[in-house]
Amino acid sequence: MNENIKESKKRINPFFEPYKTPHETVPFDKIRLEDYEEAFMEGIKRDDEQIEKTINNPAEPTFDNTIINVDDDKDGYYDLLSRVSTVFFNLLSAETNQEMDDLAQKIQPILTKHANDVRLNKKLFERIKAVHDNHRELTPEEQMLLDNCYDGFVRSGALLDDEGKEKLRKLTEEASMLSLTFSQNLLKENKAFALDITDEKDLDGLPDTAREAAAVTAKENGKEGWSFTLDFPSYSPFMTYAKNRELRKLMYMARNTVCTHDNKENNIEICKKIVNLRREIAQLLGYDTYADYVLKNRMASNAKNVYKLLDDLIDAYMPTAKEEVKDIEKMAKEMEGENFTLEPWDFSYYSHKLQMKLYNLDAEMLRPYFELSKVIKGVFGLANRLYGITFKENKDIPVYHPDVKAYEVFDKDGSYLAVFYADFHPRKGKQGGAWMTEYQGQWIDKKGENVRPHVSVVMNLTKPTEDKPALLTLGEVETFLHEFGHSLHGMFANTRFESLSGTNVWWDFVELPSQFMENYAVEKEFLRTFAFHYKTGEPIPDELIDRIVKSRNFMVAYGCMRQVSFGLLDMAYYTKKEPFEGDLIKFEKKAWERAMVLKQLPNTCMTVQFSHIMAGGYAAGYYSYKWAEVLDADAFSVFKKNGIFNQQTAQSFRDNILSKGGTEHPMTLYKRFRGSEPTIDALLERNGIKKTV
Repeated sequence: MNENIKESKKRINPFFEPYKTPHETVPFDKIRLEDYEEAFMEGIKRDDEQIEKTINNPAEPTFDNTIINVDDDKDGYYDLLSRVSTVFFNLLSAETNQEMDDLAQKIQPILTKHANDVRLNKKLFERIKAVHDNHRELTPEEQMLLDNCYDGFVRSGALLDDEGKEKLRKLTEEASMLSLTFSQNLLKENKAFALDITDEKDLDGLPDTAREAAAVTAKENGKEGWSFTLDFPSYSPFMTYAKNRELRKLMYMARNTVCTHDNKENNIEICKKIVNLRREIAQLLGYDTYADYVLKNRMASNAKNVYKLLDDLIDAYMPTAKEEVKDIEKMAKEMEGENFTLEPWDFSYYSHKLQMKLYNLDAEMLRPYFELSKVIKGVFGLANRLYGITFKENKDIPVYHPDVKAYEVFDKDGSYLAVFYADFHPRKGKQGGAWMTEYQGQWIDKKGENVRPHVSVVMNLTKPTEDKPALLTLGEVETFLHEFGHSLHGMFANTRFESLSGTNVWWDFVELPSQFMENYAVEKEFLRTFAFHYKTGEPIPDELIDRIVKSRNFMVAYGCMRQVSFGLLDMAYYTKKEPFEGDLIKFEKKAWERAMVLKQLPNTCMTVQFSHIMAGGYAAGYYSYKWAEVLDADAFSVFKKNGIFNQQTAQSFRDNILSKGGTEHPMTLYKRFRGSEPTIDALLERNGIKKTV
């Protein structure tokens, strides 16, 4: 017992000392729940200490003594808050539990208050303004950092009077808490639902992969039979293949009414409050709407340009989208009789039937060729072929869950480039969807050392079963490529300041590197490198690839309208000048009506689960996906012209876009790579909406 006491006394919070792990990676295996709060509070204390040193510096404010930290004595001392925040909030999305959720509720208001204390510190802003108004000659990157720093303070209320600052504090603290609660509610609601099946007849139509996965899920939860969840790898096959229409309806309604029920996890009022609080924040800072506030620092620059993009897409794609839906309805009537009425829970089922009829192709035919370990090799091989980089798994790097793999990444000259974490499968404590994040950014420190990034991709791909490895759909391969594109943006970062490095770019530019990579998913030369049958080792047949290419634009216009509808919904909330009152569900139906091609059901609601715009960084920015799609199609057309693996073109893409972060205006970077501004033409041609002349 005495030994235990001694041991506990000796233990130091792992955040308080050098990690002593390969590449100073996060020592996940050493961190305990109680370490977070202690590290947060100490981090805030050190932050305050650093600010006091800065504002009490008797020397005249300069770029070096005010904008960047030049404290040579305590390396790593002042970045404690950043380090613990990164780990905690990343795990809150990837591997949470009730204790973590409770701590987040406790710590979030403290962190928001601290952020406000910094941004609204009058003396600190006076020094920053003094540097902004009068400084030495700066490099373009230094100028960008100064402008961002000054603008960040102004946009956070530094120019407000004391009453305005106090009001802003309250609004931001409340908005921050509500966004957190929104996310926690959504995770709980999604994980609370399961469709449990014990009668095998109810599985009619479902492929073996879906049945086996559902059996694994049931077993994991101590149930008999098969369990289907709202996680995409479970939900999507069920909606695509299950013959039982009533069960499809049940699944559809479960997914589309999440967080609308009469319980603690209802997000309706929370969403209304978030929208109103953001509008109030924007108006307090002198903007008419929250969209005006956000779009000031975006490539689109204003709401008018966003709506122009969305309107142009509706004009270009809507006629085709309507035809696509008619074809699905026709298919359903051919199978079920003329009196059959197509409902939203039928759409995936009959669109799959039509796809089979037209192209004799579906996701299940391709799965055997997309075994996860092979796909990993394929994606890594693509990065090697384009950029010369290599990946090597390192089991000495600690991970936060056994599912997670950690890799060292080496540049083409053999030098160390980055650490790459990959977290592939759904589980209880993990949010749905897919994302890329960082545990460490990139910067060049005071000694001139280039500190390399630790990036992570988190996905919810099909899990292995008892007798099959993880076999992915083509859509899941695309998801992997997408997140991997973000990770390359992070790994190739090569700038002086962390806040300008990697993916720290304007929001409607951040999706270019990710969506660009998706283009490779249907390229024969790429598929040939990894798509081998998991049992026989046979390469994917040419005629199957031809069918993939031919079917590439199947339902593409419908998919475009779906994305545009989300963009319209987002803009409808954040272009409001008046308080949001009334029925949120009715508002939603009206907001995206112009882009709707399927009938809307009265009780379904997207807003209450629309994390991107309620809890993520996409508020007044969801259009970015379509904006970046224009960019990625245009950029890939250069590769198509020069060769999809052309290393010179890839080097130019790396040098001008991937490594530059936010050091210059995104359009300047893009034009440097492309030679001109992008047009919508390449996207229309790729989608078969506009034929190549």
